[in-house]
Amino acid sequence: MKLLIDMNLSPRWVQYLTEAGFSACHWTSIGPQEAPDESILAYAAAEKLVVLTHDLDFSAILAATKGNSPSVVQVH
Repeated sequence: MKLLIDMNLSPRWVQYLTEAGFSACHWTSIGPQEAPDESILAYAAAEKLVVLTHDLDFSAILAATKGNSPSVVQVH
């Protein structure tokens, strides 16, 4: 599983997840901080990444667009 860590989570997640055996990158290493959620979702879908976020918007966007990818994991 390859994870894309959203802007609302600390980049420290990358090290923690990598040490746990996951492939992970933080959005700041890929795109601009002000990128809209739709752009982040499109990138994740194209690269077959799972979005790890604290943001409720990602699930809402997928539901509103009837999207089936990428997968989104929401942490609290």
